[in-house]
Amino acid sequence: MRTGSEPVTARSPLRMRFWFSVWGLVWATAGTVAFALAGRTAWAVACGVLWLVVVVDMTLVVRHIRQGSHYQPGRDVPPYDPPRT
Repeated sequence: MRTGSEPVTARSPLRMRFWFSVWGLVWATAGTVAFALAGRTAWAVACGVLWLVVVVDMTLVVRHIRQGSHYQPGRDVPPYDPPRT
């Protein structure tokens, strides 16, 4: 049911975003190392920049998770105000 307050009450799947960041961190690290060993400097730099973006995103996600229920409400908090009857 749409209430019109979705932008105010929207939730971000921070834990899923964290695990996607972990996955990206692993692949960006592996790509940086592999391309550096293969002598492909441009690709190694590109993977290094991607690694940096992933680390910044992961830092922000962890910060929001640690800030508590304001950014990540528990399962008992409804995603919208109940409709008035």
